[in-house]
Amino acid sequence: MKLKSFMLAACAAAMTTGAAQADGLKVGMITTLSGGGAGLGIDVRDGFMLAVKQSGRSDIELVVEDDQRKPDVAVQLADKLVQSEKVDVLTGIIWSNLAMAVVPSVTAQGKFYLSPNAGPSALAGKGCHPNYFNVSWQNDAFNEAAGAWATENGVEKVFLLAPNYPAGKDMIAGFKRFYDGEVSNEVYTKLGQTDYAAEIAQIRADDADMLYYFLPGGMGISFMKQYAGSGADKPVMGPAFSFDQGILGAIGEAALGVKNTSHWSKDLDVPGNAEFVASFTEEFGRLPSLYAAQGFDTGLLLASAMEKADVSDADAFRAALKEADFQSVRGDFKFAPNHHPIHTIYMREVVKEGDVVTNKVIGVAAEDHTDAYGVDCKM
Repeated sequence: MKLKSFMLAACAAAMTTGAAQADGLKVGMITTLSGGGAGLGIDVRDGFMLAVKQSGRSDIELVVEDDQRKPDVAVQLADKLVQSEKVDVLTGIIWSNLAMAVVPSVTAQGKFYLSPNAGPSALAGKGCHPNYFNVSWQNDAFNEAAGAWATENGVEKVFLLAPNYPAGKDMIAGFKRFYDGEVSNEVYTKLGQTDYAAEIAQIRADDADMLYYFLPGGMGISFMKQYAGSGADKPVMGPAFSFDQGILGAIGEAALGVKNTSHWSKDLDVPGNAEFVASFTEEFGRLPSLYAAQGFDTGLLLASAMEKADVSDADAFRAALKEADFQSVRGDFKFAPNHHPIHTIYMREVVKEGDVVTNKVIGVAAEDHTDAYGVDCKM
């Protein structure tokens, strides 16, 4: 799918303020719009587009491409966007293995990359780059908060499960970094796997107090349905990616009671969030997910930088991005020196509100959290 040269504006006659772009700005969005992870990419795209529309800017041109969740396709698309489309900024990638295949190359060519989702550890530490800004999180973050919460709440033994790719490894490493109990088993599955009978048999036979897993998109839907149907009764916890709104819509009541960590929730009481939830729901006919919230924040960040600098002045534009002068729908937000977020991470619980299965914030899991890799970033 490609929205070729799609012009976004709240109003064709809208006038911009501040340091307007002399010739506009062209954004290349590479994201997943087909296959098992399509819902994630669609939400990032829609959140980003809504933010740009609400900014009132008519000088942002967006080219959207479907990476099909394939690294080789993502690399080809990035080359085309940089060399042929002449984009100024790239964004959109959902999966960490695709980010690792694309981001180092495009930043080395002088382009800016704003990550609305993937946050591999390699790009937060030694592989950081002045033109790379992560607007979402570093992969370990939600899991570090969950590990601390499990420790503080007396969970003595856990079973860990994740896909075998960079984000899966980061997620589990993050949980273990802040968990003081015992890990009874640590299992890595095939990326994109849909049959979890063997893993569920292992979990049922294990004496862990809790199952902690990371399985985003279609993987999480398949697993949780099979887990609930198996009669397994171990309490479940994980990062929000496994229990976000799109996944809960497919899982339904099987997820009730599950606890998960997130930097955002639709009920979060911070300036602008209720308005975002209402406008996204009205625009697209569904509740926003955290992916939509991250896409929205990415669009807000871009628009805020354009108010202060022209992308043709790379140093000025980089400084404007670094300021992060926008009201994030997650509340307080700023960049650490490695261009990754400093923000609060909350504990949520899956509940039923009327006929809708959704998440509710039940407390703070980590305040002003930043990643563990920034000390290795030399910019």
